[in-house]
Amino acid sequence: MQTLFLLLEKLGLYWLAFFGIILVRYFLIAGGTYWFFYSLMGKAFVKRGLHLKLAQWKSIRQDVELSVLSAVFFGLCAALILSAYDSGATLLYTSVSQYGLWYLGVSFVAVLILQDTYFYFIHRAFHNPLLFKWLHYGHHRSGHPTPWTSFAFDLPEAVLQGLFFVGIVFLIPLHFITLIAVLMTMTIWAVLTHLGFELFPSWFFRQWFGKWFIGSTHHSIHHRKYKVHYGLYFTFWDKLLGTHDPNYEKEFTSPSRK
Repeated sequence: MQTLFLLLEKLGLYWLAFFGIILVRYFLIAGGTYWFFYSLMGKAFVKRGLHLKLAQWKSIRQDVELSVLSAVFFGLCAALILSAYDSGATLLYTSVSQYGLWYLGVSFVAVLILQDTYFYFIHRAFHNPLLFKWLHYGHHRSGHPTPWTSFAFDLPEAVLQGLFFVGIVFLIPLHFITLIAVLMTMTIWAVLTHLGFELFPSWFFRQWFGKWFIGSTHHSIHHRKYKVHYGLYFTFWDKLLGTHDPNYEKEFTSPSRK
């Protein structure tokens, strides 16, 4: 009984620490990006807007509320992972020499591909009319995605998103550096795809980056049309399974993108 109490106490302390870290990360990265581009640099980027209505404070507040709720479960996932590592149950490791330096890069790319695949199929399932209201409506509640929207998930969706990382540490050997790198990539990528405008010049995005990777243009179209662009990082599954918007490149010929 005492052992169980100590385990729960440690889990609770881990959760509290990770909940705080996740919140700070969210407000620093999402909030800082929003402030920089929408306030400090707003006029310089307004002409790059992607045809969506401007976000209202009510929508931003709702996004923040959902993001804080999501952080509650994400913190629990992180606490479970670290607790399982302490007991030796995961495949996480700390010594680079255990698998070699080359494996850090290979495992990083492998996790991104697996996460993108997982995300594509659950995201597409979320848009099923029978599931949308219960699993994904909160993320689309705001008419205009902003950096604040990047982690605004209904709790069931947050659970499914977080379980990917809980599962992956039992399936693939990962250095802690790799796991942290994936989490930071996911955070920054989510913020960038919810900017509401494209950072890159239209010629660069259309001719190279946008052919292979999901950007703000892809995701803004998704927020308008709902039935296209379900990917997280890559355009592979959308193109393979016919959910890539055939009119995607026309976004770059509109007056606001030139």
